[in-house]
Amino acid sequence: MSNVWGGQWVADRLRLRLAAGSPASPLALADLVGLALRRNPRRAHLLVSTVLGKHVPTDPAIVYGAGRLLGALAADRVAGRDSGVAAAGTLLLRSALQGSPDAAAKLLATCAEHADNPPADWAAVIESVTVLGYAETATALGHAVADALGADYLHSTRRHPPGVPEAGRFEEEHSHATRHLLLPEDATMLARSGPLLLVDDELSTGQTALNTIVALHSRAPRPRYVIATLVDLRSAADRARMASVAASLGAEISVVALAEGHLELPPDAASIGKQLVADHDHDRPTDPPAGRTTPRRLPLTGWHGVREGGRHGFNHHDRAALRAATGRVAAQAAGLLTGDRVLVLGFEELMYAPLLIAQRLKDLLPDTVDIRFSSTTRSPVVAVDEPGYAIRTRLTFRSHDDPADGPGPRFAYNVAPGSDPGRRFTDILVIVDDAGDTASLHAPGGLLDQLTGCCDQVHLLALPSHLPLPEPTPCPPVTPSIPACQNRSADQPLAATTPMRWPGS
Repeated sequence: MSNVWGGQWVADRLRLRLAAGSPASPLALADLVGLALRRNPRRAHLLVSTVLGKHVPTDPAIVYGAGRLLGALAADRVAGRDSGVAAAGTLLLRSALQGSPDAAAKLLATCAEHADNPPADWAAVIESVTVLGYAETATALGHAVADALGADYLHSTRRHPPGVPEAGRFEEEHSHATRHLLLPEDATMLARSGPLLLVDDELSTGQTALNTIVALHSRAPRPRYVIATLVDLRSAADRARMASVAASLGAEISVVALAEGHLELPPDAASIGKQLVADHDHDRPTDPPAGRTTPRRLPLTGWHGVREGGRHGFNHHDRAALRAATGRVAAQAAGLLTGDRVLVLGFEELMYAPLLIAQRLKDLLPDTVDIRFSSTTRSPVVAVDEPGYAIRTRLTFRSHDDPADGPGPRFAYNVAPGSDPGRRFTDILVIVDDAGDTASLHAPGGLLDQLTGCCDQVHLLALPSHLPLPEPTPCPPVTPSIPACQNRSADQPLAATTPMRWPGS
């Protein structure tokens, strides 16, 4: 394991400094993030999480453990107690990130014990709680938080299946992929009286979370909101604005985070960053070795009726069914993964089910097999194959599903080995849903084609995606002259509705 911090390269060149936040902050920012460059005129740097499992292939136990720890902190905030899990859990997470072999397992055990010992009235409290995660980066993180609370879960999405009504949408003003949709199968999820927990990987200014709260509050007011995030980077002005919004709504808004602080940048950081991007933003095609293999499709059994994630809502029954199904899949896959360095690669929003499969593979395979987890993404980041930089390699390929905002480039980071043969994976298990199992996925230059040049064997697993039934068309009274109508088919449009509009959209 390298002792060089994964943000040092950018910090040195931008003269950027990570400043500590509250002394009570459980972890340092540098424990949880590295830095990379991105092509953005407002902010040339990007925080790259070390525990999210998005841009950096990571031990799945660390990814899930960090999410469960954040969920335990959120549960304590909702319950109004200090169980001590923050102090114990953060020490274990730091040890796991430093390479301690047993720390991640101990972290998961600590979080499980916390969940098994809730306050006396927790069952009544949790019935009215909903957890809302943000696509695409925080879908699995939100699932882990919801698991910690035992709460129902929904995440935003950028895919809109025909016939599924919107409960809301919002535009993320400064994002690379701006449109978020809320498509719960049960619309009452967003109208409950209990606390709403919003989960994101990073809280920069808090504006997106505030926009979400204001919009939802206008439709279904509630007294309390909790924002759970891995890193809280808000300035004093950002915190004052959040307090002002809370006062105007007559609601409580609080934040829990694994680390707090802020970034200090010189006035010319943007111009320096622009030049650095121009100098380094070049794709270097993977040179496939001779005798590259054909991707192998894995069979899927025992998945009937299982929701693959929270795009349309997710409850405790779904949680149990998915855990059982992913366990069966992992058992089937374990015998086909013959190498000693395995990457389980999720697909944009589809992170939670692949994460569970990666966790189970870690349990099933020998300790000598290194299991890692990460995901493809829409986020365009510059790759620089040098120590102290968080994104060493980049694969670029075309989108292979049908997002609501149209096709575009997609990326997989730190998957190609780059200059270090020791980073090469023996096996890459790509997990998509059926909507992403398209000709574009298999095309020359597509994701699978590029991955065959990065490992010994690519494996493909396609999961069925849960689709809510379309709302039935109301039937007129049955008379001898009017035959009974049938429910509308899935490809017929819904009657016009007025979706929730979010501030700034």
